[in-house]
Amino acid sequence: MNYRISVLFRAIPLLMSAVSAALGGYVLAHASGPSARVAGLVLVFLASICLCLFATAATIIRQLIDRYTALDRMMYPVLGFAVSGVTIGYGLSLLAGTPGPPADFIAGHVVFGLGMICVCVSCVASASTRFVQITKNSALPEGSPPLTPAPFGPLTVRTLPALPALASLATWAWAIVLLAGGGGGGEDERFTAGHVMVGLALVCTSLIGLVASILRQIQNTYIPRERVVWPTAAAALGAMGVVWALVLISVHTRSSQLAAAYVLIGLGLICWSILSKVLLLALVWRRRAPLANRVPLIPVGTALLCLFLSTFLFESADPSVIIAARVLVGLGGVCFSLFSIVSILESGTGGSGGTDPEEADAVGGQAPL
Repeated sequence: MNYRISVLFRAIPLLMSAVSAALGGYVLAHASGPSARVAGLVLVFLASICLCLFATAATIIRQLIDRYTALDRMMYPVLGFAVSGVTIGYGLSLLAGTPGPPADFIAGHVVFGLGMICVCVSCVASASTRFVQITKNSALPEGSPPLTPAPFGPLTVRTLPALPALASLATWAWAIVLLAGGGGGGEDERFTAGHVMVGLALVCTSLIGLVASILRQIQNTYIPRERVVWPTAAAALGAMGVVWALVLISVHTRSSQLAAAYVLIGLGLICWSILSKVLLLALVWRRRAPLANRVPLIPVGTALLCLFLSTFLFESADPSVIIAARVLVGLGGVCFSLFSIVSILESGTGGSGGTDPEEADAVGGQAPL
């Protein structure tokens, strides 16, 4: 990877983080009303996801440019988990004042859910600390036994997929409680927070497949069936979020339902952005994939869809959707940050698949993935 390009790919999630946080701060400082407080806080903490994506990008890139150190191996995952802890803690602090303002009730749940996503992304960064092993393993024949000694120990292999699974389970459980009428707050607040939490749970669940794909390819335990299972799951989860949102829009009886539905669409688009990474890893594992270098267009498309939808909602001048219009800007920034990650993966795995394993044997097994 070209060094200047590596700087650009690391700068993208940092820039998106700055844009989201700056917009959130501006909304908090200059707009009034409960919707402004919710949108402002959510935008500020959407920046935390971009910071965790930066940690993932830096972890992979510094390996690709041969500047990876023992400090990097520890620092970037720790950064991700530290940001996750701050985000979760702030969300819980907003909820600790119950009964509090309705805006804090909604923002607290959403910020907590964003923290759960940060945990999942931090697991991606942790799994990526041996990323270059994927290229080496891809040069091995199909059906090769797991590596001995394994790059990761048994505890790490169990813990890394378990953390996003637990985060997903916690977010799903909380969303179900809210939609079932529990958790405090008013009916409108529970409806909004519950449906947004559903979208956040979908994103967390999608990230399980990304963590598992990276980890199992590093361990050389990735099996052919996973080429289909993980991409299909991510695609289905994104579709579930978008369809659920469209149903809400078509049958809504209260204006408060609209904001949650449009945010749910944005979260479904993030699932499809995650799909691009899972799909790329599946496409180029031990085979040629001439169209693999087109996969980074998926998160570019989802980012544009988020921004276009935000623009249309702003133009509608409907007060009930202004919160969604603002939040969709931050969700578009997350999608574009994910473009950076999938572009790095495309570069690090050899894009279209490079040399076949048989050809790799003839040149010393140095084929790209």
